Amino acid sequence: MTVKAILEAKGHDVVTLGPNEKLSTAARMLVDHKIGALVITNSDEKIVGILSERDIVRVVGLKGAAALDELVRDVMTPKVSICNENHTVHEVMSIMTKNRFRHLPVEKDGKLSGIVSIGDVVKRRIEDAERETEQIKEYIATA
Repeated sequence: MTVKAILEAKGHDVVTLGPNEKLSTAARMLVDHKIGALVITNSDEKIVGILSERDIVRVVGLKGAAALDELVRDVMTPKVSICNENHTVHEVMSIMTKNRFRHLPVEKDGKLSGIVSIGDVVKRRIEDAERETEQIKEYIATA
């Protein structure tokens, strides 16, 4: 199973935000879209960072509500790991586990083409396991 299959099932939509927006705007977007991370892009739509709920909670925990006036660029994670549509679910799980993050932007031909979350990956793994179980049951029943 590949990232391409996940994106075909869930869609290629990605919510992005510019690095010069306030954290309050980012927090509102996360709530409005019911997502856990925003991909931060520049005016050329190139990925310059990622901002997660955890990033916001961390800075608000340290600085209080005043942190919501800070700029996204000062809080985001600037070194973004990415994957492509040919990565397997296993490879993506490994990247996420090793680096301890839950969202991975997807690029195709140098352009942002989607995002996968740990929830997307787990859902796909469960579906694969259920399918394998059914195949084994069918094999046993016909043997």
